[in-house]
Amino acid sequence: MLFGIIGGDRRQEELLALLRRDGYTVAACGVAGEMDWDAAVAAEVVILPLPLCKEGDTLNIEGPRRGAGALFRQLRRDQLILAGQVKPAQAALAAELDLKLVDYFRREELTVANAAATAEGTVQVILERLERSLLGSRCLVLGFGRIGKLLCHRLTAMGAHVTAAARRPESLAWAKAYGYKAADIGKLEGNLGAFDVVVNTVPEPIFGEDRLRELKPGCLCVDVASVQGIDLSAAEALGLECIWARGLPGKLMPKTAGAVIRDTVYTIIKEQGVIL
Repeated sequence: MLFGIIGGDRRQEELLALLRRDGYTVAACGVAGEMDWDAAVAAEVVILPLPLCKEGDTLNIEGPRRGAGALFRQLRRDQLILAGQVKPAQAALAAELDLKLVDYFRREELTVANAAATAEGTVQVILERLERSLLGSRCLVLGFGRIGKLLCHRLTAMGAHVTAAARRPESLAWAKAYGYKAADIGKLEGNLGAFDVVVNTVPEPIFGEDRLRELKPGCLCVDVASVQGIDLSAAEALGLECIWARGLPGKLMPKTAGAVIRDTVYTIIKEQGVIL
């Protein structure tokens, strides 16, 4: 079987190494300095990056700019195409072209592992920037999805006093059940001045200038969402340190992240009835 890997980051570099270590022939383009576009596009299984595109239709790839739509029109119906975080318009085009496209980031086994790596990476970022122990620190985590849950758990294990902010009543109930303080994410005003760390996991603007003004000097803000939830420009203007730390698994834990993608790819291939 010939695999093709097109684009990505250090996760795909690790994936490339792992597939070859497993004995497969792999053509790569836009990853690890390899640029074999024609062979990668012609492979039986084509693995595209996570995310597929960073801006609009532009592929997340090293080298010349290439569009996802243009790539899809080069692919064949008999190929298995795997990509991460596929946008609705791209999924619709693949369906129109009758391509066999699977979004591997929709797999629970991958998203949970990705969330765990993101939570650990977030703790690393905090420890590098906070200049104090997490023991006794007051941390606000915005959002109580996969990443929020795992991050609250890890911060609490290190002795931090954690408040989980969420919208849904059931999320707030779960936060309380786990032993965290719970706060309605829409009613934080007037209660923000005590926090040493604010971490956002919600991929939409929810923490603007008015809320940032309430934070005490020296409060560290970390945004790990794919779309900024914290107004970084406003934070900078107010003299607050704010880090947009998206894509932490690929930056800090590529070996783990690459192995998870490899395992997920193998599972999808078997489910599709392709013989490895």
